[in-house]
Amino acid sequence: MKETKKQNKKVSKIAAFFGGIKNRLRLFLAHRPHRSFRLTPRRDYKRTLVMPGYWAFTNEVRRTLWQNRRLFLGVVLIYTLLSVVAVGMISQDTYSELSDYLQEAGAEVVGGNVGMLTRALVVFGATVMGDLNGGTLSEAQQLYSALLALLCWLTVVWLLRQRLAGHKVKLRDGIYSSGSPIVASLIVLLVVIVQLLPLAIGFIGLQTAQASGIAQGGVEAMLLWFVIGLLGVLSLYWLTGSLIGFVLVTLPGMYPFKALKEAGELVLGRRLRLMLRLVWLMAIVVITWAVVLIPIILLDRLLHIEWLPLVPVAVVLVGALTVVWTATYIYLLYRKLIDA
Repeated sequence: MKETKKQNKKVSKIAAFFGGIKNRLRLFLAHRPHRSFRLTPRRDYKRTLVMPGYWAFTNEVRRTLWQNRRLFLGVVLIYTLLSVVAVGMISQDTYSELSDYLQEAGAEVVGGNVGMLTRALVVFGATVMGDLNGGTLSEAQQLYSALLALLCWLTVVWLLRQRLAGHKVKLRDGIYSSGSPIVASLIVLLVVIVQLLPLAIGFIGLQTAQASGIAQGGVEAMLLWFVIGLLGVLSLYWLTGSLIGFVLVTLPGMYPFKALKEAGELVLGRRLRLMLRLVWLMAIVVITWAVVLIPIILLDRLLHIEWLPLVPVAVVLVGALTVVWTATYIYLLYRKLIDA
């Protein structure tokens, strides 16, 4: 009898466990109108979202940063200083060697004398793709770099929340008070890394195809890039809610998976418009890197000052500005979702 009661208790616990999962799934689906392989009626997913135009919203982000320029300039300088101390910069010798190598490669591709602008474009492409940083940093330095970027993000979000609420705060308040949700933010970051796996798999497949010679043909390369584009759209679709979750997780008492759930509720029916806003953000960032770095690369090649690390310093500064700009853009986008 006792063994039978124990077995019944175990069965009831297992049934209660799976029943709880089923109830949570049912409640989750009750808030999601979409079903796999079914066409969702427009009335079920259409949600209002009053947003300014792309240029108007970009100008709003710029105006917000300019109104609080002392705070955010301090964030950029401190982040840059910590990056130089904890992570370091690429040496000027490394940059010079890589620059010369890329110039020779560019000359072979063009088949003639490569102009200075073409050389700058080649080096700029390597900089943006991370060849100047990722190839020379150890695993510990890459970890420090990611941690500093996360702390910079948390500081910017904390300062924006306080200043837009009308509170007068100082930079030190943001530095000392913004780090409390770092563990929850790291969990959200792990979710983001998982969501980026489809895009990563696509690029791994591209490298494998190029190494084996499969992607040398025009049709094969076009199909491969088409698949990578689809995988990128899938990752961007998932990231739309997770980036809003990065802001929600900074609220007091907010748990990471609850933040992701509430972020999913906010972007429901608005995901496509938010995806386009994120694509616009990426375009602004890439254009900014090009406008800033290409003249600096040209100037460095003209001056030939070996002891002056012009390009490495510019990379660190533009990276800090990119984190501040992205955090402000995402936070104001989150505020638009809340006010809608």
